[in-house]
Amino acid sequence: MILFDTSVWIDYLNARPTKHAQKLEGYFKNNYRVFITPTIIQEVLQGISDQKRFDKIEQIIINQNILLMNPVDAAIEAAHLYSFLRQKGVTIRKPNDCLIASYALHFDIEICHNDSDFDLISQNSSLKITSI
Repeated sequence: MILFDTSVWIDYLNARPTKHAQKLEGYFKNNYRVFITPTIIQEVLQGISDQKRFDKIEQIIINQNILLMNPVDAAIEAAHLYSFLRQKGVTIRKPNDCLIASYALHFDIEICHNDSDFDLISQNSSLKITSI
């Protein structure tokens, strides 16, 4: 099971031939389960200004396996993770990455990303990163 981060989705949707985007494409071609979180849905869709493209991508995304947690529990877990990392001297640039990571940790699922924040989180926690 792999959770694909926003960074991978954006590369995939913009046809950037990164290894991460190619891995996501391979998952689609092989009908593997693709996991996503509400935060990733928001981050992907908020960057789309064309309504027709927005609607098309929304349909693609909401048909994936959406990991759901109680929003308060997710926020608290993300805050704990962010605070834990700060105590270790690690600053995460985008706090939403802690929220996404908290889903991966909660569901014990690997994350595929193209974002250095997740490398920092994995180096200082039990977050599992997918090898490319």
